[in-house]
Amino acid sequence: MSLPAYFLADLPPDAPLTPRLIEEACLTLQRNRELYLVPRSCAQIIALLEELGRNWRRPDDPFRQLAVSEGPQQTGFSRATLEQGLDNFFSQLTETNMRRLLRQDLGEETALDDYHPAVDPRRCCRARGPRLLVHFSPGNLPDPTFHAIVLGLLVKSAQFVKCSSQAGFLPRLLAHSLRALDPKLAACLELATWPGGRTDLEDILLQKADCVTVAGADDTIQTLRQRVPVTTRLLAYGHRVSFGYIAYATSNETSLESLAEQAAADVAAWDQAGCLSPHLFYVQTGPDQHFPLRFAEALAMALDRLEHVQPRGTLPTGKAAQIAARRELYAIRAACSGTTRLWCSPNSTAWTVVYEEEPDFQLSCLDRFVYVKPVIDLARALRAAESIRAHVSTVALAAPAALRKTLANQLADWGVPRICPLGRMQQPPLTWHHDGRPALGDLITWTDWEMEPPSSPPAS
Repeated sequence: MSLPAYFLADLPPDAPLTPRLIEEACLTLQRNRELYLVPRSCAQIIALLEELGRNWRRPDDPFRQLAVSEGPQQTGFSRATLEQGLDNFFSQLTETNMRRLLRQDLGEETALDDYHPAVDPRRCCRARGPRLLVHFSPGNLPDPTFHAIVLGLLVKSAQFVKCSSQAGFLPRLLAHSLRALDPKLAACLELATWPGGRTDLEDILLQKADCVTVAGADDTIQTLRQRVPVTTRLLAYGHRVSFGYIAYATSNETSLESLAEQAAADVAAWDQAGCLSPHLFYVQTGPDQHFPLRFAEALAMALDRLEHVQPRGTLPTGKAAQIAARRELYAIRAACSGTTRLWCSPNSTAWTVVYEEEPDFQLSCLDRFVYVKPVIDLARALRAAESIRAHVSTVALAAPAALRKTLANQLADWGVPRICPLGRMQQPPLTWHHDGRPALGDLITWTDWEMEPPSSPPAS
């Protein structure tokens, strides 16, 4: 299956992109939005997106088939990892989930369609999305770009997606699958790729956009922030890290093997490439001082089993060398001290588990390289992670039912924006508050209509 050159991202790599071409694309998107997107109800858009999600979960869907057949070479993820990740995302595109999201963030499912009474009985409100929404998408995972496009459609915005040159394959497939369902709606979406440093092209986007979203490194966001016009809304999602906490008493309700399998699923999802992936697991010691060590060993065995059914993708030589060098460091420490242990895949860099009694937070080199650290309780874990508190995205929590709310409140007070069960770190619900913010609420602008008071009846 070959993709027609419908979007700018479909053009050959040597095709010239000029500021004039980008400007014309933005103007076309704005016109198409008025013709094909604004007149639609949210219910119609939801129905289309639900059908899109169903299609992507069908094994015989041509776009899914292309994603899983050519995806490993294009993205570096294995076929099994791609299939798992695509199923997790597109299973969220249900009518129920999208209606919940509209009610959660906007108060009314039809707030983007018409005016609705406000708290003040003499005032009505209506939400509207940006005329042109510009996304600077990340280069590590497809999910953030997929999610951004879905949100943009829900708020009836024309969208221009500037894809990373290394990560345009899957967003292109999504755009073409949307076009196969509804060409007019797809005419409100544009995708393009170009090498970094093309400020002449980016400046056109920044000038034409009503709202800009960017996900990436903090320095990239800082540079872009200085160039965005003061009248343009900027939604930035910078560097984030995640970790897990396993309370000792959890082992009374869940087996060690089950806990390890859930943790391994978090490490393996998208090969640990996203902000939601765990760098380490803090494990409470409890009465059994060896519980964290036994968990680390069980996690290593679970990752080894998972490698046979969901193998990690092939790494560039430089990344593999980085993992090998860090393994060597911990192998030396393990040989010299009883406070460090190392488990790793034989004859490959497919997975690595490092057990360290030093509790300070340690950034992993990722690609299924994870730390396990014992702590006396959650308070000690949070003190050890204080250096990255402002950058935390998600904490996976495994605890007995009686303790979960207490620990969740402790994490919330510390500043964690998302807490989830172990095994679901890379599967946030469609309704989640990304970095603690409302997904649709950040995009829309409200119009308040202050109505005339009812006239008094004429005096008799």
